[in-house]
Amino acid sequence: MLKPAYKRIVLKLSGEALQGKNTHGIDPEVLKSISLQIKEIRDLDVDVAVVLGAGNILRGQENTASRGLGLDRSVADYMGMLATVINGLSLQDALEKSGVPTRVMTAIEMQRIAEPYIRRRAIRHLEKGRVVIFVAGTGNPYFTTDTAAALRAMEINADAILKATKVDGVYAADPMKVKNARRFERLKYIDVLKKGLKVMDATAVSLCMDNKLPIVVFNLTHRGNIRRVVSGEKIGTVVK
Repeated sequence: MLKPAYKRIVLKLSGEALQGKNTHGIDPEVLKSISLQIKEIRDLDVDVAVVLGAGNILRGQENTASRGLGLDRSVADYMGMLATVINGLSLQDALEKSGVPTRVMTAIEMQRIAEPYIRRRAIRHLEKGRVVIFVAGTGNPYFTTDTAAALRAMEINADAILKATKVDGVYAADPMKVKNARRFERLKYIDVLKKGLKVMDATAVSLCMDNKLPIVVFNLTHRGNIRRVVSGEKIGTVVK
């Protein structure tokens, strides 16, 4: 059996990753593809935790009074956290249908549909081979799901954060707008912060830097890329 480069990972998925080519919502085919890719790495005995965003449903910061939409920032952020629960439940359903035992753990208690987040219980689920899906962010407004991913990764002693995107790494400029934008293969945390590169938000990057946790940014739309990253293939951009 192939020996993975990472034994325990946190996979960070944006809400937009679930919508596929749609403008919003959840694409069932994309959901199925992601669940099968997660199953591939679980079959390699890699412990997998997932943190989900909710940009496909509602993005808190875009609904605040400062953007002219009238919502208090805290209220908008709580709405965004609840939207991540919808995405988490949909991913859980897809994984269970693929034969992968799964637990959803939420930072905001809602006992009828998910377990409350307890660090020791989350680690126990991982040790038993279950995929753990962390939802509701950190449970606090003003913190993004990027920061939630970094925080949970520290708490469960993950070896790396895998940041799944629609492009094949980190670029000096938006590759959709700048044709010959430079792609980085490796970056230092401090360079990400100084250059304002769109890897994760500054709080998340700082957390990873302080705890020497690698971040791998890669293209999720190419089937099998999660397995390739976990196997140690040089794809995407590594921040360490």
